[in-house]
Amino acid sequence: MNDTAWALTWAGLLGLLTGSFLNRLIHRLPRMLQAQWEALPSAPSPAEPSYNLLVPRSHCPECLQTLKWHHQIPVLGFLHLRGRCAHCKTSISWRYPIIELVTAGLFVWVFAQHGWGFQAWVWAGFAAALVALAAIDADTRLLPDAITQPLVWSGLLAASLGLSGVLLSDALWGAAAGYLFLWSVFWLFKGLTGKDGMGQGDFKLLAALGAWLGWPALLSLVLIASLTGILAAMVLKLRGQLAQGGEMAFGPCLVLAGLWVMVWGPLPQVIF
Repeated sequence: MNDTAWALTWAGLLGLLTGSFLNRLIHRLPRMLQAQWEALPSAPSPAEPSYNLLVPRSHCPECLQTLKWHHQIPVLGFLHLRGRCAHCKTSISWRYPIIELVTAGLFVWVFAQHGWGFQAWVWAGFAAALVALAAIDADTRLLPDAITQPLVWSGLLAASLGLSGVLLSDALWGAAAGYLFLWSVFWLFKGLTGKDGMGQGDFKLLAALGAWLGWPALLSLVLIASLTGILAAMVLKLRGQLAQGGEMAFGPCLVLAGLWVMVWGPLPQVIF
């Protein structure tokens, strides 16, 4: 293989490893936050087991048996186990290898576009954060501040250092306008219906996308996310999986829009 092929191979492997970490983050971060919210004001008992991104070791959520190292190899471990726990034979979700493969694909694209400089690393981090947010929101209807807020600030910082290719003024107005747009939609909908149309995490996610992609991309982001949301709602309704009241997670739609604009750019102006 030539140097380019080797570089992209390493990018794919790095993406697979990152995707494996994202699977752990997606599973554990909501549970860590829930434990914090439910914690009593008193200090935790010294006997209480630690639970964070490092401990305990990876294990089957059903039988609690610790996984062996070769069971955790991205994609290959899943295939080797044939999609079932080695101990209790409980089915393992296909989402685990899908997250790993999607992250690997995004990393290959990023490093093919930007080489191996700092710009590639910051865009790879942006893509990985979006993948995690989409999966967490799909599972829990939660977009954690622990990811969305650093994503906003890192977008502004990347713009100020010239790493994102977006002018700092465009990034700043993108963050502000993105947040204020969905904030306004939220309060307008609430005033008309008396119901919450979306969570505040969606405001912060669109602000982060605006910070990374600039305010000129906001119209494309909103249009793509809205169309994706409509199509997803239709599919869920046909399958009988749409929640009562038509509620669904909007974060994955925003993430898809953000990745679309990152890869292909804003929609052509003729569409508008």
